[in-house]
Amino acid sequence: MPLDYCHPTAPHVKIHMPDWYVSGLMMDRALDAICRRVKKFDRKHDIPYLAGYSLDGKTIFIDRHMPSTFKFRGRTVNTDRFLVLHEEVEKTLIDQLGLHYLHAHQIATRAEQAAVRAAGVNWRDYDRFMQKYVKRIGDERLTKVPKDLDLKPYRDEHDDDLMRRMLKSAHAGKLPKGFHAGDITEAIKRMRAKIKRHETPAGSRSVAIKQAMQ
Repeated sequence: MPLDYCHPTAPHVKIHMPDWYVSGLMMDRALDAICRRVKKFDRKHDIPYLAGYSLDGKTIFIDRHMPSTFKFRGRTVNTDRFLVLHEEVEKTLIDQLGLHYLHAHQIATRAEQAAVRAAGVNWRDYDRFMQKYVKRIGDERLTKVPKDLDLKPYRDEHDDDLMRRMLKSAHAGKLPKGFHAGDITEAIKRMRAKIKRHETPAGSRSVAIKQAMQ
């Protein structure tokens, strides 16, 4: 997916309304700006629930089997940019504001929904298409998961099974060249222990501030 969008559906025209006013044109331009900020884009792995991000937030992952476009009423609509928006918003809310994943996911989904509708696409049709390619926990197609995938989104609701499957994959030696099962296994175990305490950088800062105020 090209990340150097220049308003593919939003032409360079004067908007005859305040910049803060809700408009599809402004939403499209905002979406372009977010896509251009992505430092690295990866479509080479299996990603639970279609998309995710790296631990450092510099890489956006989209599942390798997910089509980058779909047909809607005779138009070819790019879907990658909507997924990028969702993941960028979600990652920022979790890391910078310390939000629980479920809350961040709700806000990110609303942003994705608004962007889809601003592009003149029916949300139900878009979502129906996307659901065809979702790899859920326990899916046998989850065989090539990136080593630096941020696991926060998979920790809160019934997704510990994913990490167990990742451990199984590591034990079976199904890892990229140069990586050792012992290192990956230890990292996953540390992550499983950490997520039980719901630690995030912003969360740690919040605790420190509260302690300082007491």
